[in-house]
Amino acid sequence: MGQQIHIQQHDFSVDEIYTAMRHQYGSEVGAIASFVGLVRDHNMVAGDGGDVQTLTLEHYPGMTEKSIQKILDQAEARWPLLAIHVVHRVGTLAPSEQIVLVIVASAHRDAAFAGAQYVMDCLKTEAVFWKNEQSDLGQGWVESTDADKVRAKRWDV
Repeated sequence: MGQQIHIQQHDFSVDEIYTAMRHQYGSEVGAIASFVGLVRDHNMVAGDGGDVQTLTLEHYPGMTEKSIQKILDQAEARWPLLAIHVVHRVGTLAPSEQIVLVIVASAHRDAAFAGAQYVMDCLKTEAVFWKNEQSDLGQGWVESTDADKVRAKRWDV
């Protein structure tokens, strides 16, 4: 299976990544499922809906990729996947900017959908990132939400 992990500051093109995946795997692919996450414009730190100005993501090179690699290996063990590509941005981002892409190819749609959802659910709780949110109410570190933990737990992570 083809796995790619990119941690980067610059934006990404979903179309370019999708096209490259289709080209590389050709007729083996029966389904490609993707998820693009965007920076929200409402405050998550205080939970009171303040306006977000920026979200700054930090990572520890090597450690972050290793944590994501573990998630991809687990997805590959669960479903017959041909490829998984994860792009996660770091640095300071504004509301509505793309922050994460998960794109999964398989011969069948069920595996592609499940694989993509599993990877995204696990990224929210298991990937090593530090997120600091600046809003009109102040700044603070963002933790995984209880809802994120429930979604990940259903996969027995």
